[in-house]
Parts: sequence; structure tokens; C-alpha cells
Amino acid sequence: MILVDTHAHLYLEEFADDIKKVIHSAWNNHVKYMLLPNIDLSSVEPMLQLCNQYPESLYPMIGLHPTSVDADFRGNLEKMYGYLQNRPIHFFGVGEIGIDFYWDKTFAKEQETALRIQLQWAKEFALPVVLHTRNSFRETMNVLKSENIQGLQGVFHCFGGTHAEAEEIIELGFKIGIGGVCTFKNSGLAELIRLIDLKNIILETDSPYLSPVPYRGMRNESANILLIAQKVAEIQQISLSEVAETTTRNALDLFGFSN
Repeated sequence: MILVDTHAHLYLEEFADDIKKVIHSAWNNHVKYMLLPNIDLSSVEPMLQLCNQYPESLYPMIGLHPTSVDADFRGNLEKMYGYLQNRPIHFFGVGEIGIDFYWDKTFAKEQETALRIQLQWAKEFALPVVLHTRNSFRETMNVLKSENIQGLQGVFHCFGGTHAEAEEIIELGFKIGIGGVCTFKNSGLAELIRLIDLKNIILETDSPYLSPVPYRGMRNESANILLIAQKVAEIQQISLSEVAETTTRNALDLFGFSN
């Protein structure tokens, strides 16, 4: 059985003291592959260095997180674009990008502009996108629909919306990212997952955040994908092996790494 963590920030300082143990724990829990979305300029090099240590398991992405968008976002994007043009480095997605209106709307306009620019990168380099849409589903969807995104693929990371919104995502041809929140008693995700075809789902941890039950409130890590997969299997009343096989195939098809 092979599982994939499609969203883990394993390069952060939370893992500085035991990253080797974290990677081996993931492997021991059937999580063979881990995709690492970027946050800002300062995280690019630590992310790449970690991926270089585990080139057959860790795969980097490039992007400017919406909460990192500020007055100098264009300069930061220009430097990130330089990484994309550096052919010896292979990125597997543009992310984590999007719009976040949960914390602050000071740079709302800049967030939208940054998203549009990075969607163009994805088209130029034929890469999938990883979308962060906290308190901004409609705004993000409006941007996608106003851009020429024909052929573009991606995932709505950490999805927690309605069934109607999930159907809108699926109609667009995107995947739905399901993580530890699905194990929370009052999250409302169980009914949603019950209604969604597994072919539209990929699994993620968002490590070190959003640990599943029984580790809620503790540091999350990629090994916990197994708990998320078990919960999805329980909700859909199918076998764990079917969840693993289908969601892994979905991740392979979306991000294009090798099994």
C-alpha cells in the first residue's frame, strides 16, 4: 500500500530537530511520497535542500502564499519566477497560492494580482496549482473563471466548503484536498466526503498544522496521512486499500512524479 501526502511544510523549523525521524515515520506508515508547497522567498532554499536529501520521496513546489503577499509582492514574485526558469530545478506545482481573507484584507487587491500572475506561471510551465482559499472561495473561483485556465489542473487545498462548492471545483476539473479536519467531530466534512467520488480527492496533512484526531493540537506530520485515509475509508464504507490506491493515483496524475 502506498499513500501520498500532497501538502506538507516539512522544511519549517518545527521539524528542524527530528526531520529524519519524521520522514522515516512517514515511510513506516505507507506514506512514500510527500509534496512540499512553498510559502515565501525565505522558505525556497530550505525546501530545496530538504528535497535534495530525499529526492525519491520529497517533491518541491514554488509559489507565494497569500498571507505573505505585501507591498513588495512583485519583487518577490520576480525572484520566484527566476527559480522556475532555472531548468536544473524541477518543481512539481505552483503553490501554495491563492487568497486569504481570514487574517487581513490589507493587501486584498495585491493577493488577487499575485494569484493571477502565478496562474500564468502554471500555464507557462504546464504545472498544477495548489490553491489556498481561506474565507475566499468565491473570490478565488471568480479569478479562475476570469482567467483562461483551459487545461490547467490543481487542487483546492484544505477544503472545508459546501457540497455545491465541491461540485463547482469538480466541474472545473480540479481536485479536493482532504486533511486532518475530516476527523474533527463537528467539521461537517464527513457528509461532504460521503457525497464525493473518490476520484476527485487527494490526501494532505498541511504539516505541521491541523493534526487529525487523536493528535489534534499537536504537531502534524506526514505519517498521519494514514489516519486521514482510514477516516475517508470509514466515511465512504470502502477498504483502506481502495482509498490508498485511488488517492495515490490521483496525486500521481495531478503532480506528475514517478511511482
